[in-house]
Amino acid sequence: MGTRLEGDDVECDLIITGGTVLTMTPGSEPLADGAVAVRSGEIVAVGGATELLAQSRPATVLDAGGGIILPGFVNTHTHLAMTLLRGLADDLPLIAWLEKHIWPTERVLMDAETVALGTRLAAAECLQAGVTCVCDMYFFAERVIEAVTAAGLRAVVPEALIDFATPSCPTPEDALVKQRELLERYRSHPLVVPAVAPHSPYSVSAGNLAKEAELAEEFGAPLIIHLAETRWEAEKVKAEKGVSPVAYLADLGILSERTVAAHCVHVTEDDLDLLAEFDVGVATNPVSNLKLASGVAPVPQMLALGIKLGFGTDGAASNNTFDLLRDAQLASLLYKGISGDPTQMQARTVVEMLTIGGARVLGLADRVGTLEVGKRADVVCFALDHPRTVPVYDPYSHMAYAARSSDVRHVVVDGRVVVRDRALVGTDVEGLLAEVREAAARARRLLAT
Repeated sequence: MGTRLEGDDVECDLIITGGTVLTMTPGSEPLADGAVAVRSGEIVAVGGATELLAQSRPATVLDAGGGIILPGFVNTHTHLAMTLLRGLADDLPLIAWLEKHIWPTERVLMDAETVALGTRLAAAECLQAGVTCVCDMYFFAERVIEAVTAAGLRAVVPEALIDFATPSCPTPEDALVKQRELLERYRSHPLVVPAVAPHSPYSVSAGNLAKEAELAEEFGAPLIIHLAETRWEAEKVKAEKGVSPVAYLADLGILSERTVAAHCVHVTEDDLDLLAEFDVGVATNPVSNLKLASGVAPVPQMLALGIKLGFGTDGAASNNTFDLLRDAQLASLLYKGISGDPTQMQARTVVEMLTIGGARVLGLADRVGTLEVGKRADVVCFALDHPRTVPVYDPYSHMAYAARSSDVRHVVVDGRVVVRDRALVGTDVEGLLAEVREAAARARRLLAT
């Protein structure tokens, strides 16, 4: 992969131009007045705008209006449909939040149609925030896939497994069957990567965890799991298994380069060494962890060890948005503040974690995360048309400290324009919001009974 050779003709159907390009390739510098040429969803050239426009006849020119052009953001951990539970139960610790509010509510509310609606709402919010790829973890995976692909969002989608009945599966055995069907059906999908997802070390038995690892190994699929999220979890697993949650999964043979471990807040130095040794991808969720008072993950230490790291929002029930840029910016300031070291979590590191870092966590770095020839065209254009957005001396600094998700002007996923001039393309937003308000009214009535 690389840039187009100088002097070559460029055959393309889309050129994204009129801005400074951040390719996010190693050692790359910002490309002022750059452009990205796309054919059939694939990047075929990256270079100077004047030259590319002169040597091509694209069907569509997408003008960034003097803004910043960079890879789309990757949300490495979320629960899309839970956007319908936004604000339902706040200001609670995780276990009380889950066991007394979220899980009982899901049993009452979350059928296939509700999950589809919540996922449609989440996909719209993600795209308008510059997020082009998400790693979901929920139920009714087929309906989730229908919703994200209709919106044009790239996604890693599992059918989640817990050792009790879920809204979509009466037993863990049913979930295993659904997972296999999902892996077989969507293994070659252009936008969707099917996955397995045991909920956590404390809610899934050792036997079922082993079955999940075997299934992931058989299909070469991601294995998504909540890990070491709370002190309660760390103490519970230590008391029952004699080791930390990370060591417990390592002993079971669960950890591998395909593992996407969400949170990893309460981890020891030995745990960090294990995560690095097994090349585990860590999805850090700073806002959700802060809101639930779960703690602060040792992200700078993970970065120093070379652990794959990306940002996640978690679900909108515990965040309460899908504004991944906001979360990343907060994380940058958080680690500077608690360490007393302003050089931690530097601007380029933050932007890397939003893009190529997240792609590495999900095993998608060969497809997305950078703007270079041969990769799929997942691109976001940030506008610089607000008093807050000028001047720009360093575009990485701007993205890490000044930009807002409301500055997202255009979004392209797999070569398809899904947001143009801040408006979703092909989504009836007013109709969608009306459906969500009706669903929320029904939810209030059901929960009141």
